[in-house]
Amino acid sequence: MSSTSESERRLTTDPSKPHDRLAARFETKLDAVGTLIRTRMESRHAPRIPEVTAHLVGAGGKRLRPMLTLAAADICGYRGVDDEKLAATVEFIHTATLLHDDVVDESSQRRGRATANLLWDNKSSILVGDYLFSRSFQLMVETGSLRVLDILANASATIAEGEVLQLTAARDLATTEEIYLQVVRGKTAALFSAATEVGGVIAGAPENHTRALFDYGDALGIAFQIADDLLDFQGDAAATGKNIGDDFRERKLTLPIIKAVAKADEEERAFWRRTIEKGDQQDGDLDHAMTLMTQHGALDAARDDAVAWATRATDALKVLPAHDVRDMLSDLADYVVARIN
Repeated sequence: MSSTSESERRLTTDPSKPHDRLAARFETKLDAVGTLIRTRMESRHAPRIPEVTAHLVGAGGKRLRPMLTLAAADICGYRGVDDEKLAATVEFIHTATLLHDDVVDESSQRRGRATANLLWDNKSSILVGDYLFSRSFQLMVETGSLRVLDILANASATIAEGEVLQLTAARDLATTEEIYLQVVRGKTAALFSAATEVGGVIAGAPENHTRALFDYGDALGIAFQIADDLLDFQGDAAATGKNIGDDFRERKLTLPIIKAVAKADEEERAFWRRTIEKGDQQDGDLDHAMTLMTQHGALDAARDDAVAWATRATDALKVLPAHDVRDMLSDLADYVVARIN
């Protein structure tokens, strides 16, 4: 599965887009979150920590997850500053996972720049990621909410579990859609759902409202990742910032391939074993993979799944009170899948 951070970069700046409307709505709070992040990533005794962190934070990114926390809290009527601390917490967790992911994936580029593990080394990336996880827990505790701590601690564990599951499933043709969903819930959706849920919790929202916010984040995260998988095969390279077929070349068993493998005959399975499991890829293999996915309707089926998850996300919001930010979140879910239509 491709990095969700790369997918965020695809949400290009445009005032008509829901992400940018959210950014404009919460500009002041996002500035406060940015200041908090810069302050808390400092280290008096280990200057490499802010160096490594600043390199990744400075590369940009839409800060989608922190915005989800601010939006959820706002919908539920929150008017304090603990939402800013939780938004920074969510971004620290996300940044830590990116640092770790780049080491695990042996990546050399993120957001169009050299990765921290390439510029420094793997040890620095891992240890700075650990530092950011620790900082995130300090921020959680400052809100004084045991439930918030429980939600974000569980999300952190689920993310790590998803990463380990992906190690065993990524290039195994026996991987099912159910396993894929477990991986996506760990790698992507867990932090989306935690980000929205804690916004409701910190606002003291009714239980059915916080549950709705969790369900929205969960479904949005899944739709987001499936859309990202599809953009790897059908996106515009100039818009996405990556070459078409990068996931295939990196032997990532994403949803369209899983669906094609499920319908493959023995000759086709031999092709997938050679290219994905063994990594023996030749000229023309990407085109053949595209042909097989199209022939079996795998791309269309994956698109249908993404749309269904986006619909679940918008449906979850219906129990929340009428609010312009609720409408922006609904539009965001629609936009995530509109990119692949």
